[in-house]
Amino acid sequence: MRGEVTSAGGRRVGAWRAAIALACLGVLCAALAGCGIRTTSVPVRAGGAPSRVPCELSSSNADDGAAAGDPLQVYLLCGTQLVPVDRTVRIPEDKLMADPVRVAQILLQELQKEPSAEEKRAGFTTDVRETLAVSGPRKGDPKDALRLTSPPEDLPTHALAQIVCTYADSSAAGADKSVALGGPSDDPVRGYRCTQALKARPDGVATLAEIRPAG
Repeated sequence: MRGEVTSAGGRRVGAWRAAIALACLGVLCAALAGCGIRTTSVPVRAGGAPSRVPCELSSSNADDGAAAGDPLQVYLLCGTQLVPVDRTVRIPEDKLMADPVRVAQILLQELQKEPSAEEKRAGFTTDVRETLAVSGPRKGDPKDALRLTSPPEDLPTHALAQIVCTYADSSAAGADKSVALGGPSDDPVRGYRCTQALKARPDGVATLAEIRPAG
C-alpha cells in the first residue's frame, strides 16, 4: 500500500515539474518575442564582422591635392583588401611620365611612403619595403620588363600584390595590362595580372606568373 502511495506521489511531482517547465518556456518565448527576436528552425551562418574603417578618403582633400602636381593612383592595403588611392606628385619634366621605367620608379616610391594621417584614419597601410628599387629591362628581356632588386617571389605577398595592381593601372604595364617582373638574377621575368580576386584577397598568390618570352 505504501508503494502505491509513493508511486502516485511521484506521478504528481513529475506532473508539477512538467507544468513548471512549460511555464518557464512560455515566459522565455514571450521575452524573446518582446525583444524582436524570432526563433528559427534552420541554421544561420554568421557573416564576418563589419569593418570599422571607411577605406575611402574625403573628396574635398582629393580635389585640393589635384592642383599640387600630377595625379597618379596606387593600391594600398585596407583591412583584407587592396584599394586604389589617388596621390599627386611634382615632376619637373612632363616627358618623364611617358617613360614606363620612370613611372614604375615614381609609383614604387609612392607605395613605400608611410600613409598620410588622413589615409591612416581611413585604415590604409602599405607593406612595400623602403629598400626595394626597380629598373628597366636587361638584354634578352621583353621591352616592357621591370627588374626589382629583390625576386618577386621573395617579397611579402601583400607587397607584391600592391606593386602588381599599381603597375597594372599605369603605363608601366604591357599592352595587355599584365606586369612583367623579374629580380636581380638572370632568371627570366614572369608576367603578373591584377585580378578582382587578387584585389579582394591580396594574401593569395599574384596570379599568372607565366614566363614571358624575350622581346
